[in-house]
Amino acid sequence: MQTVLDIGNCSPDHSAIRTLIEGNFDARVVQAHGAADAMEILGRQEVALITVNRKLDRDYSDGMEIIRQLKNDPKTQAIPVMLITNFPEHQDAAMAIGAERGFGKLQLRAAETKQSLAAFLS
Repeated sequence: MQTVLDIGNCSPDHSAIRTLIEGNFDARVVQAHGAADAMEILGRQEVALITVNRKLDRDYSDGMEIIRQLKNDPKTQAIPVMLITNFPEHQDAAMAIGAERGFGKLQLRAAETKQSLAAFLS
């Protein structure tokens, strides 16, 4: 079973993402709220995919900063990261710094979302 680390989503959104992933893949989803607890989780377990909310739930800080940190750290730079946002321009910006194309909360039920997740969770 693979693990997905979901960073910065509020409880209802985390639950929806967890339902999507755990209902369609042999994976479990764990939650972090910011860089510190995410790095703690990454230090103790292997993760197949990381999802990062565009604006973190606890302090509304920019999720792009976490993506930069992950992609600049030799220990985590190879882990695929997806930005969770409905805005294509933010997806493009995340991809420019090394993220994979993510998806928005409005796209949780879309076939394309499952296909993009399958690239990392199959």
